[in-house]
Amino acid sequence: MSSQVQLAFFNLGPWEILLVLVVVLVLFGAKRLPELARGLGLGINEFRDAVDSSKKEIMDVIESEDKNKSSDSEE
Repeated sequence: MSSQVQLAFFNLGPWEILLVLVVVLVLFGAKRLPELARGLGLGINEFRDAVDSSKKEIMDVIESEDKNKSSDSEE
């Protein structure tokens, strides 16, 4: 194994990641970056909440079907 540590983020090297960060900084400016990051964080949180609520609804339906099957078999 190589003693060199390689940064593999979507198969990008450290220079490519640095270049992307510099381009983003130039395009949006230093004042706008925190707003973009905050908006991205809020969007991720909303998506996570939607996934969790959908998962809960699916689990509730499955549990109610299991209860109905078990009550039918008892009769």
